[in-house]
Amino acid sequence: MGYKLIFEDRFNKGHVDLNTWTFETGGHGFGNSESQYYTPYPHNVALSNGRLTIIGRKEDYGKNHYTSAKITSYPNRLFTYGKLEVEAILPKGKGTWPAIWLLGQNFKEGTPWPLCGEIDLMEHVGSNPNHIHFSLHSKARHFTQGNQLTHVEVIDDVYEKPHVYGMIWKENHITFLLDGKEVASFQKQEGETEIEWPFNQAFYLIFNTALGGSWGGPIDDSILPTHMHIHRVSYYQES
Repeated sequence: MGYKLIFEDRFNKGHVDLNTWTFETGGHGFGNSESQYYTPYPHNVALSNGRLTIIGRKEDYGKNHYTSAKITSYPNRLFTYGKLEVEAILPKGKGTWPAIWLLGQNFKEGTPWPLCGEIDLMEHVGSNPNHIHFSLHSKARHFTQGNQLTHVEVIDDVYEKPHVYGMIWKENHITFLLDGKEVASFQKQEGETEIEWPFNQAFYLIFNTALGGSWGGPIDDSILPTHMHIHRVSYYQES
């Protein structure tokens, strides 16, 4: 059994496809005391050489003193099971907090976090260079309790070359991939419900660079502007 490509964006059209991607905006801290204002398209985005770049800047916008972008696939492109890959080069510097992650569609319908579920294909904080976090959050297991399902990989060149952050997602388990190689796998246990395993519904994809915040920490202004390059998003289903 193999995989069939269902959707792919290589960001080589000269513009962001707004029939797929949505820009979330705001500067309220997003529950993590983040410093940036997420601006509308195209203020903190550039497209060149077949990649989309999210730019983090030190600038005043609204009541915030930093800006960045947060791009989601909701409501136009949702994912349930299959293989998902995002190829990216990460921003460097203290205070950066880039992420490639997914939330349950029901979050947009009023289901609170973490009951909605969260899948982190990649999280990184510049204060801990080269450490890549792959995680699952649920109501029973999440970072505010310190018991999320998680795995860390150390990669020396995440700022210089693209790596592929991915997962194989099936009904009862999620396997995280780095450059196509399995690095961690988490299994739904017998008797578990959506409290422990909310990963049996449609999710939407998000990629963003937060600045500062409860995990990002103090921002080193000397490294700004900072750049997160997204080379492609690819989604496959079993054939």
